[in-house]
Amino acid sequence: MEQTIQIFIYVHTFLGGLGLVSGALSISVKKGSKIHRRSGKIFSITMISSAALSLFIAAMPGHKNLFLFLIGVFTIYLVLAGNRALHIRGRFRGNAKSVDKIISGTMLLGSVAMLFIGFYGMFTGIANSMLFVFFGVFGIILTLKDFQNFKKTRRKKTNWLKIHIGRMVGAMIASVTAFIVAGLNFDNLFAWMFPTIIGTVYIIFWSRKVENSKAVG
Repeated sequence: MEQTIQIFIYVHTFLGGLGLVSGALSISVKKGSKIHRRSGKIFSITMISSAALSLFIAAMPGHKNLFLFLIGVFTIYLVLAGNRALHIRGRFRGNAKSVDKIISGTMLLGSVAMLFIGFYGMFTGIANSMLFVFFGVFGIILTLKDFQNFKKTRRKKTNWLKIHIGRMVGAMIASVTAFIVAGLNFDNLFAWMFPTIIGTVYIIFWSRKVENSKAVG
């Protein structure tokens, strides 16, 4: 069993590395270009695959890590929601489908669980419990925003494009964080928070740029 787990870890690491490279390429080239779309697809596939493997690894004896398990769920949500935003923007003409609500609803439940686990850990003195609270609150805000957007049909395409950017960059943040913590073994508050801070600045920058662009929407 341990050998099987090690194989999964190697594959998970490889996919995570490929996801980092393709994600970095996707955010560095012109948005909407052929390279952006292709590297974005590779990023989506590798991130979902890597995160799915992390769920299995984080649940195995000797490797149990509840926080990494929940971050894996978070990553899958971000990638799926980010890609679905493009479908809503284009093919569905602003109307969300049941699958969109299922994706966001599942993440909402996971975020509430993270929040309760974090508060429980803070009261009982468990280390890094504040991280559960932070990501739990972050997840609740994102998913509640999703449901708010779902109620507003015929939204401008720029709104769904901003959602796409936010969710996909969020997935990139999660992958960078996982690499720093699990790959480089820097398990501290700075390692967990620094990618989030940098990624948030990037999301704000591009959201404002898209909003002010007359070529999109």
